[in-house]
Amino acid sequence: MHRYIYKIADRPLWEEAEQRGVFSGAEIDIRDGYIHFSTQDQVAETLALHFAGQSDLVLVEIDTARLDIKWEPSRRGQLFPHLYSELPLEPVRTVWPLALNANGQHILPPLPLAT
Repeated sequence: MHRYIYKIADRPLWEEAEQRGVFSGAEIDIRDGYIHFSTQDQVAETLALHFAGQSDLVLVEIDTARLDIKWEPSRRGQLFPHLYSELPLEPVRTVWPLALNANGQHILPPLPLAT
């Protein structure tokens, strides 16, 4: 479906994953039994709905080529990428810090045009 997917995470949680070499997920991921991701087109809405005004976040870009991603319906029937295992860090392409603008909205980095 999409070559690159995105994970929004608290910076300290992601730094812990970098030390461990694997990302086990945030609290909601662990509770739901899979790691939640967004596509490029879904990231801004996911930030607004679930992370509004939160600072100290990172946006992680992941190459799906070697992952067993399940595409499942969620918000308004949109298909969202889910991973039913831990995320190894090898497929991680980039990690960006997410700053807030004066209105408290996250500033997204330029994402690839073709995902």
